[in-house]
Amino acid sequence: MMTEFDLSFVIVNWNTRDLLCQCIQAIHRTVIDQRYEIILVDNASSDGSVEAVRRQFPEVRCIVNRENRGFGAANNQAFAVMQGRYAVLINTDAELLEGAADRLHTFMETHPEVGMACGQLLNTDGSRQNSFANFPTLLSLAVNESVLRMICPRRFPSKYQTYTQPIEVESCIGACMIVRKAAMDAAGILDERYFFFMEETDWALTFKHAGWRSYFIPDARIYHYQGQSAGSGASSRIMFYRSRYQFMRKWHPHAYPIYDGIIGLRLLLNALLSLVATLFTLGLYRSTRLRCIRYLKIIWWHVNGCP
Repeated sequence: MMTEFDLSFVIVNWNTRDLLCQCIQAIHRTVIDQRYEIILVDNASSDGSVEAVRRQFPEVRCIVNRENRGFGAANNQAFAVMQGRYAVLINTDAELLEGAADRLHTFMETHPEVGMACGQLLNTDGSRQNSFANFPTLLSLAVNESVLRMICPRRFPSKYQTYTQPIEVESCIGACMIVRKAAMDAAGILDERYFFFMEETDWALTFKHAGWRSYFIPDARIYHYQGQSAGSGASSRIMFYRSRYQFMRKWHPHAYPIYDGIIGLRLLLNALLSLVATLFTLGLYRSTRLRCIRYLKIIWWHVNGCP
């Protein structure tokens, strides 16, 4: 007889062994009241991640890929075998704080119309990160999203506002989110055409069209060592742009050329400003110099047809 769990923690890993073990330790330390399983999907790591987990956490179910299949496909592998009523997608660079999983689970249990929810992502100093996002629009692409969040806080909620109660949001940041298995079965799983980035945004929009809602739960708190699972170099940003273009082609095919043009203009402007800053400072500041190089690599990728 198949055992049903309250929660199925799904962790996708690629060469982040130490963060992975820390993530699993935090699950065991903080999840008290729910029956749960942990499923690791390893995307062909070469740093001994799987061996470390099997040695330290033999209860973890490991799915080992021979190649890096990307975030969406790897999660879908876990969804196919999970035995929980809810999947908790958690990045290796996220660490649950006490009560976080319990609060997410309790909210989902008492709000059957909600398909997915997320908690408050935090920096290690306790400051807030953006934990949810709006769906991309022409306005959000033309104007810096940070500006929109400050001048239109109702339309673009963000970390700049303090919330004491759950609020409905458009999409959750995928670093840590809980998803109802019944909603998954009804609306579908992750679109595997996204290798990394934008999968959760696409999924939330799919859920919305299927009648499910997304929520932010502010008292479910999670440390997020931002960027350590994805990286922050040019290759990571290229993956982001590739996924964004995929999203636009899928959901806004007629307006895609306009989106494409806006993104191109913003890239050129940012690259120009970075180049001017680098020249003005004679290249003495490493962060400025690296930012300029990153933008130039991204533009070169566009020039070459976004391969």
